[in-house]
Order: sequence, then structure tokens, then C-alpha cells
Amino acid sequence: MLVATALFAGVLAGLLGVGGGIVLVPVLDTVLRSSGVTAHWSMHIAVATSLATIIPTAISSSRAHAARGAIDWATVRAWSPGMLAGALAGSLLAARVADATLAAVFGVVAALAALKMFLPLDDLRLAQSVPRGLVGNGIAAAIGGLSSMMGIGGGTLSVPAMTLTGGAIHQAVGTAAFFGLLIALPGTLGYLTATPDTVLPPLTVGLVSFAALAIIAPCTALTAPFGARLAHSLPRRRLSQAFAFFLAVVAVRMLHRAWSAL
Repeated sequence: MLVATALFAGVLAGLLGVGGGIVLVPVLDTVLRSSGVTAHWSMHIAVATSLATIIPTAISSSRAHAARGAIDWATVRAWSPGMLAGALAGSLLAARVADATLAAVFGVVAALAALKMFLPLDDLRLAQSVPRGLVGNGIAAAIGGLSSMMGIGGGTLSVPAMTLTGGAIHQAVGTAAFFGLLIALPGTLGYLTATPDTVLPPLTVGLVSFAALAIIAPCTALTAPFGARLAHSLPRRRLSQAFAFFLAVVAVRMLHRAWSAL
């Protein structure tokens, strides 16, 4: 199950710039609970492990997008400080909240992002250019923090944020792929320092399962370049709709997870 999901997640990472966590987290949560991990901690481990898998995936996907000139390096430089700080803070906070809270955050954010990307709002602009300075770093910190709590690479939030401020969808996807690396590195570090008060599966450090990581990471890195090539062959509107579809499916799954945990 993990191999099949990871191969698909890699394609999705390259195609949509979302790091693959959008499908990995629900599957990891299910696999962990079926193998005996308590529901209270399975979501935490799923989020943390998913974030760790984004590191090799983001590197592979970013290289493919960079080769096509699809990364906005000016935005990367402007948003990096806020993104890095937000990702670290988000992981430290996530390790201390209930599993239902993580699932609810995941579901609500994914649903809102899906709505924006699905509706015919390609021409909607809240600003003429991507914000820089304090405003830009505030946006980046929010994206980094929420993405770290969701175990995703940031594309779920940064793609809509960039398209709403004048960015083209293909360049937004490429830039989001690189943002995945900026989120995954400090976020994973935060999860590695967690000290859960329960017995966790073998080869789990902090909240990161290295057993699952060893299965997932090679598969996602293998298929991410294919997704990047596919992204540049699809029309802009179809790419937005594909993004919205996957977000909507995951949103429903995670909101149901949060409701069941209440």
C-alpha cells in the first residue's frame, strides 16, 4: 500500500507542487492504525513522516521545474525567512495538539484551497504582484506553519497564494515544489525532537517513522520528475481542476477523521 501510494504521490508532487503529502498523510494514518498504533498518535506520526519524505521529493521535483525555468527565485528569496520559521513553529505546535485538531486543520485548509482552485477564478487577483517584505514573510510563515502541521509541502497553500497575487499557475507550481524543501527541513527537525508519551513502532525517532520513510522516499523521488513534465504539458485550467479534485477528496477524508475522533 505504501509503495503504490508513494509512486502516485511522487507524480502528484511534480504535477501540482504539493509534495505528495496530500495523499500520503491519510494513507499513513490508516496503515499505522491498522498496525496497532493508537489513533491519538497515528495522525502525528503520519504528518511527521510525510513531511520527512518531502525532502527528497522536493529536491527531485524542484530540479525538474528549475530546468524548465518554472521557479520564481525572487519570491523564494523574499519568502524564505518566514517560511522556514513558520515550518519549525508549526511542527513544534503540532506535536502538542490532539489528533482531531491536526485532522481538522488538514481538512478545512484543503477544502478552502480546493474551492478556490476549482472555481473559475483564474483572473481573480488580490494584488498585482507577490507581496514582499513583512507582508510577504507573514504570508510565508502562515503557509509554512499550516503546511508543517498538515505534513505537506506547501503547494496546497502557496499555489493559491501566488496565483491570487499575479503568479502564473505553472510557475506557482514550480515555486511551490521548492518551497516544499524549505518547509520539510525545519519541520522534520521539529518532529524529530518530539517526545511522545507512548510506545511507538520500531525505527521511529521522535514522531518520524524511518521504516515508512525508507519505503516512501525512493518511490516519490523516482516519479516526481514525471509529474513535473506532465504539469508543463497540461492546460492551465485543467491543472487547476486536477489540483482542486485531489484537495477535495482529501478534505472530506480528513474532516471525517476529525469528526470520528470527537
